[in-house]
Amino acid sequence: MVLVQQLAALLRGGRGTTRLWEELWIVHGSRQITDGGPAVVAQKGNAGLSHESLQVLAAARAASTVGNSSADAIRGTAEKVFPRRGRPERRVWMELAACLDIAETSGCPLADLLTRFAAQLEAEEDSEAARQTALAGPKATVRLLSWLPVFGLGLGMALGVDPLGILLNNFLGVATFAAGLFLTVAGRVWSSRLVASAAGGC
Repeated sequence: MVLVQQLAALLRGGRGTTRLWEELWIVHGSRQITDGGPAVVAQKGNAGLSHESLQVLAAARAASTVGNSSADAIRGTAEKVFPRRGRPERRVWMELAACLDIAETSGCPLADLLTRFAAQLEAEEDSEAARQTALAGPKATVRLLSWLPVFGLGLGMALGVDPLGILLNNFLGVATFAAGLFLTVAGRVWSSRLVASAAGGC
């Protein structure tokens, strides 16, 4: 996450806690954030963060401005705007809050902690990209095998044969067609589950 790298860079540059979140908000908070109250709009920036992440960033900025814990504000807002626990953004914000807590309680340099955290996130992104590249072939194979029966029927019709008529004009043909359809669907479901299992377990 670029935000973590920016936090570490700003800390290394000597920014204080209040100024730290203020500068991050200037960079990223280009959109209007409302939460049942007055709107808060930054002066400039880009749309690199999602709307939910902007809300978390705004909460951290507001908390640091009045001297409250940014970690608590991040944790509370992230739980509210990311109700699903599996979302990667929620996990990053929660781990960022944990880094802030660790630095505060242990006294270790927050910049070094965030640098290592950013390196870990970058390694995870590289691993995910490699995993998706490795699974591209199996996914394409699943799609190809799923359409092969249809291509076979089309080829038979193009050659002047009536495969559907042969299959549907007698009981044995209907039974063969139904069995083939069932096995094709079952194979597609099974292959898709294998690919999904590999995607989640690699």
